[in-house]
Amino acid sequence: MADDAQSSPFIKHLASSDKRTRDSALASLRAFLSSRSEISELDLLKLWKGLFYCLWMQDKPAQQQALSRSLASLPSSLKAPVVLPFLRAFWATIAREWTNIEALRLDKYLYLIRQYVNASFRFLAANSWGNEEGIKQHGEIMAEFPLSAQDTKIPNGLRFHVLDVWVDELEKVEGEWRVEKRGVLEQLCAPVETLAKEGRLKVVRNAAKETLGDERLRAWRGLVAEGGKEDADMEDDEEEEWGGIED
Repeated sequence: MADDAQSSPFIKHLASSDKRTRDSALASLRAFLSSRSEISELDLLKLWKGLFYCLWMQDKPAQQQALSRSLASLPSSLKAPVVLPFLRAFWATIAREWTNIEALRLDKYLYLIRQYVNASFRFLAANSWGNEEGIKQHGEIMAEFPLSAQDTKIPNGLRFHVLDVWVDELEKVEGEWRVEKRGVLEQLCAPVETLAKEGRLKVVRNAAKETLGDERLRAWRGLVAEGGKEDADMEDDEEEEWGGIED
């Protein structure tokens, strides 16, 4: 499937400058994916490599954003068993290709990532956040890739961007968290909490703490102000281990 999918016209046509061609290609891709109840990890990775470079080839900002939104709409059309593997392949691809993204192309991928953070939350929010196993698996994906606490191969630039948009995109999906849903919220926060405590670099830990300290998130979690008390890690200037050159 993957070799055919990667070289098929609907993948290539997603990078077209013609809106009609792009729309037709997206419809074909959506139909292709929505008909599958299972897609192998390797096939999804090959598919996402093709999609990654579709965006790479798109030059005009308006068309870049339109393509990113189109790509972010794909999870909503997938059969449930395929969604999380599809998201995992997305994050694996972004983490792998991040260092190859040129500065002039970075903005469009930052926008795509924001759209996928939002799309992920929307998938999990279906049925009133009732998919407990899905929420757990999504947390594992986030902890493995963009919010990994220990993997030095994950670019810090990717970590920082996901942390930066995390609360904003969650608010767009669920702006008011009732007390009975706080357990779900705590599950969603778990990878950020782990990163804040176990991140290899202080700058990464602090970025995660800043996300957790967002007033909106603290209000949703029912947390009270701590009177300006600094986390012990914030006082510690010593790095446990050198984490490589910053992105």
